[in-house]
Amino acid sequence: MSTQKNQSLPRRLGFALAGLGHALRVERSLRTQGAVFALVVLALLVLRPGALWWAAVMLASAGVLAAELFNTALEALADHLHPEQHPRIRIVKDCAAAAVLIAALGAVAVAVALAVHLLRR
Repeated sequence: MSTQKNQSLPRRLGFALAGLGHALRVERSLRTQGAVFALVVLALLVLRPGALWWAAVMLASAGVLAAELFNTALEALADHLHPEQHPRIRIVKDCAAAAVLIAALGAVAVAVALAVHLLRR
């Protein structure tokens, strides 16, 4: 049985923060996306769109960051289980990377929609 099951909320939060910290240390893409997220928040503070736009941008941004974290976890697991290069492992990694791409394109679509909205004010 897993020792991480049925732990207290602070303890589970610690596990999550440890995973985030690890991913930030080892994944340049996540650090870049985190920096872009910080710039997006600054832009929202300056532009002051409505609450629904804040929600849309935050959800899109969270989706990109979550997809990158899943990609990082999946790559680490695949590398651990099968360290040698293998065509099926490559497909797994490529599909995970594609998920990040799709999430990022969705976030860009939200940004374009917000820009159009702000220009029509």
